[in-house]
Amino acid sequence: MNRTVAIVGRPNVGKSRLFNRLARKRISIVHDQPGVTRDVISAEIAEGDYTLLDTGGIGYKGKDTPAALTAASEEQVNFAIATAALILFVIDGLEGLTSLDEKIAAMLRRGKKTVRLVINKADFDDEKIDLAQAYRLGFGEPLQVSAEHGRGEADLRDAIYEVLGAPDDTVSIRDPSVSLGVCFIGRPNVGKSSLSNRLLQSDRLIVSEVPGTTRDAVELPFDFKGRNGKLYPFRLIDTAGIKAATKLASPVEYFSRLRSLDAIKNTDIVFLVLDAMDGVTQQDKAIAGEAVKEHKPIVIVVNKWDLVKSAFKRQGGFEPYKSERDYREKYEHALFERLYFTPGSPVIFVSAVSGYEVDRMLNAAVKLNRQQDLKLPTAKLNAVLGYLTERTPPPAVSGRRFRIYYATQTGTRPFRIKLFCNREEKLTEQYRRYLEAGLVKEFDLAGCPVYFDLVGKEKHEPGTPYTGKAALAEKLEKPEKHEPKWKTSEAAKDDLRHETLED
Repeated sequence: MNRTVAIVGRPNVGKSRLFNRLARKRISIVHDQPGVTRDVISAEIAEGDYTLLDTGGIGYKGKDTPAALTAASEEQVNFAIATAALILFVIDGLEGLTSLDEKIAAMLRRGKKTVRLVINKADFDDEKIDLAQAYRLGFGEPLQVSAEHGRGEADLRDAIYEVLGAPDDTVSIRDPSVSLGVCFIGRPNVGKSSLSNRLLQSDRLIVSEVPGTTRDAVELPFDFKGRNGKLYPFRLIDTAGIKAATKLASPVEYFSRLRSLDAIKNTDIVFLVLDAMDGVTQQDKAIAGEAVKEHKPIVIVVNKWDLVKSAFKRQGGFEPYKSERDYREKYEHALFERLYFTPGSPVIFVSAVSGYEVDRMLNAAVKLNRQQDLKLPTAKLNAVLGYLTERTPPPAVSGRRFRIYYATQTGTRPFRIKLFCNREEKLTEQYRRYLEAGLVKEFDLAGCPVYFDLVGKEKHEPGTPYTGKAALAEKLEKPEKHEPKWKTSEAAKDDLRHETLED
């Protein structure tokens, strides 16, 4: 049975605020500026076993929004209407009915869908709301709600269940805990939405050459058949392009950035999308740093490879590179020089337009997800760290070098390694990256983050005995000297000498 509910209406009537209220999460960006929502945003309502869709405003004609984007946004609304079993048609109770509301109502009547009229912004008394106008639309008893304050929320939920039926334990929505969450991040206009559409095999997301087209973080489920023939459930999150904080031109861009950063925290694998023609920019480096900060596995996706192929097919080639392979090798070399803090991350050269190597992204994600549950043998872990520190000793800091006494794995996702050492502050950032890269290479953890939890010696007052961790560390650093059994005291030697002479 179809259990999808779509929220539709003209711009700025409070659809996104109502969506967030029903979802009990801040998912859609809410702002007084009309036309903020463009793509269809979805949320799984667990307690009701249904999917809720938020849509862009119908009939929006913004001066700063190209006509093509407006048309694409309305196509997404049509998709939501066609998909839904129930449509919540939202109007503004304070402004009253407008000609655009009446046009939308006529369109919905022609669609012969089940529609419930929702009068939003009924914050206080009902005297300001003209119910007679609402009844004229022909959708029966209107529901009066306040998305901002929660008034009428319970009645609205009951109305939804009247159409869909009560929640049924036998009907279950997709469980996010068993789906592999992947997230596209990158600068604006590098092709994140195009890659998402390619994976979904539909035009589910708006794609435009206009930078900043995507504003919300859009989460969508899909299935992928791996090389082994097994079907893997995925949760795909397409994010807005992450701009530098200093270049945010409006509150909407600020909230878009926050949604994208939140998406990184809530995903399992991060796809960092780069432009094949631009190379790695400073902003790409900053965005990668956000994923590293959250200790997320990274697959580096170099998109628009079709443009590189076309460049080499043209007469004269692509100076100064000899071939496509030469360009690829030099691009990858330059990439890791800039993104030196992502050791071993797989690099996939793809084209969202042609579909070239797109499946490899998901295969890489499946492999990375599997690797994150590995258990590193303690003996081998200590042996590898010993070899790394012996091959390249740590630099001296204030006259003393960082020293590892013992290491053990304490967690996964990310790999957490507890290091018992002399002093935490002696480990420099550069040497930490060296140790991390060594472990990633030795244990085949390409793309998986490694986090060191340092346990140093406790600082104590001179003359006081060591206790606890400090005693263990001191003992490891300065082990007690035990005289061999064959060594005896001078007095014992004299006694032995006298006994020998007397004999």
